[in-house]
Formats: sequence, structure tokens, C-alpha cells
Amino acid sequence: MIPLSEQTGESMLFSLRSLYGGYGYSRYKMNKFEEYDLYAHNKDFLISDSVITFTDGSGKLLALKPDVTLSIVKNSVDSANTTQKLYYNENVYRVTKGSRNFKEIMQVGLECIGKIDDYCIYEVLKLALESLNQIRKPNVLSVSHLGLLSEVMDRAGIPENKKAEVFRCIGEKNLHELTAVCTAAGADNGIIEVLRRLVKINGETDTVLTEIRSMLEGIVSPAVLDVFSRVMSSLSHEPNLRIDFSVVGDIKYYNGFVFKGFAEGIPTGILSGGQYDTLMKKMGKKSGAIGFAVYLDTVEQFIRKSEEFDVDTVLIYDETSSPEQIGKQLREIAAGGKRVLAATSVPQQIKYGKLVRMSGGKAE
Repeated sequence: MIPLSEQTGESMLFSLRSLYGGYGYSRYKMNKFEEYDLYAHNKDFLISDSVITFTDGSGKLLALKPDVTLSIVKNSVDSANTTQKLYYNENVYRVTKGSRNFKEIMQVGLECIGKIDDYCIYEVLKLALESLNQIRKPNVLSVSHLGLLSEVMDRAGIPENKKAEVFRCIGEKNLHELTAVCTAAGADNGIIEVLRRLVKINGETDTVLTEIRSMLEGIVSPAVLDVFSRVMSSLSHEPNLRIDFSVVGDIKYYNGFVFKGFAEGIPTGILSGGQYDTLMKKMGKKSGAIGFAVYLDTVEQFIRKSEEFDVDTVLIYDETSSPEQIGKQLREIAAGGKRVLAATSVPQQIKYGKLVRMSGGKAE
């Protein structure tokens, strides 16, 4: 696997833009600033609740955008009969975890807004899978459905003010606390066991779907279960797709499919998304929506940490070698995917794996 350098990060961004554009998604461009109220009223939706604010010349309180989705929703056409398909790569501004320092981050993603049918959901999940494949292999996309989980909780008799706590237990896969919270809320023991089984589900998509249908028929609405089954069946041939009900989102914003993407060697998620019809309603919209964001900064951060050297080979040349000979030697070394730096002396401030000296047009 070739380490991700700054140059390959730019190449990756171009590849993702080409991927989304190839599916008919149009690029969405936005200003750096939004009215602060947009974020103040939706802080739970943001990864960080700290926002950079300033007052413009007219006295209006503005903010450097910490998120793109909220701006897209605010400015989207509210139509239940048509579908807008948009992608973006925009800089957002957030507080660095573990500090109070603000950081400029490139956020890449897409949104599908308006009339959301089975195909729209399938397409967004398919693009999430293809995005992961372009970023780093091996990888996995874990998919859940908040609607199914919420309906099971309703059937169990769990009150609305306890659902967030139950979702937290599910997200942590804490079966002991899950049982305790549900029991304290007066939930039916049989339904509690269904929730426990859902959290533990793991395996091939087709096998898992059969188990889920058998478990949930008669408990949840057939329409919701049928949509989940149809979409997941259509993607069952994808080897890196998993059904994992421990993937949860904020129920104040998300409602149906939710998903997260992971890649080998990176301990945190690098892609996340889902259906956010609830957010649409909260912002006064009647249409539906589904989308995801890719965290390229996370990918670059962890891959840079894993790199042992700044370059693989340093090629030292002198005046007895011509530029053509030096260039030919560099290309031969680089042909195997190596990163090569040509210099007249050994660099003092970089780490390298191998030193090659060249004199008279030949490498020693």
C-alpha cells in the first residue's frame, strides 16, 4: 500500500469528485460564512459545538462554517417530487480535539435531497463503498437503521425520554447496561432480548438479513423492514458491507439508514452518513435527505503518523552526472512506487530509508 502523501491526497480528492460527478452529482459551492443562528440552533448536529464567530459591518453575528450539510439544507429547494444531488469539497473550521485550537479541515461528501426512494438510498450507500475503496483498502462500511431500532423500542414500551440512553448502550454494545436500562423503563423481556440479539448480529449480509426478518416480523412495520431488506439485498454482493446495529446517530436528526466507514490502520471512522429527514423537518423542510461526509484529514493524519520515512530513497549526485542521467536513475528507482529525493548532499532534516550515490552517470 502506497502511503498517503499530500500529493496523493490531492489526487484522491480529484478521484472522489470524478466519482460523484460521474453519478450526476453537481458541485455545491458556498461562502465561508453563515449566520451564527443556523449553528446555534443545531449544535447537537455538529461534531464540535465551538464555532468561530464575528460581527460584520452591519452588526450581524456571523460564523465561519463548521459544517457543510446544514448550509446545504438551509439553501436547498424543498420539493418532495424532485431530487437534488450535490457533492462538495469545502473547508470547515472546528476545534481540535484535546485543545482549544481551531483547525481548518477539508470536508468532502455528498447529499441527496428531495424525493428519496430505494434507489437513492442504494446509490448513496454504493458511493460510500466506492469512496472507501478509493481511499484505502481493506475497509468496511457498517450499516444500521434507526427506524427499525426505534420501532423495537416503541414495541418494548420504552418512553421517549429513555430512548437516548438506550441508543447510547446500543452504540457502546453494552448489553448489561442495555438490559438494566430497558428493565428499569418497564420494557417487555421478550423485546429486550430482541434488542440484545440485534446488537450482537454479525455475519454475511444475506444470512444476517434472513435472521433480522425472522426476528422483527410482527414487531416492526412491514414497510420499513421491506425497504431495509430490499436495499441491503441489492448490495449483498459487496464484500466490505456489514450490517451493524451498534452504528447509531442522534435521533433528533437521523431517522432511517445510518452508516460509518472504516479502513485498516486508522482507529477512527473516516466516513459517516445517513438519512436525516428529522433534521430537514427541524429546519422547516418537507422533503427527505440522505448523504455522507468523508474525513480526508483523518486519513492523512493517521497515515502520516504511520510513515517511517519522509522519503524512501535519497539519490546523491555530483557534477560528473548529467541532468538526463540523474533523471533516468530517479525514474528507475521510483518505478516501484518509491518516493525519491535527488540532492547534491545528504539532507539533514528528513528521514530516509536508503541512500544511493551517483557518479559518472552510474549509481554506486
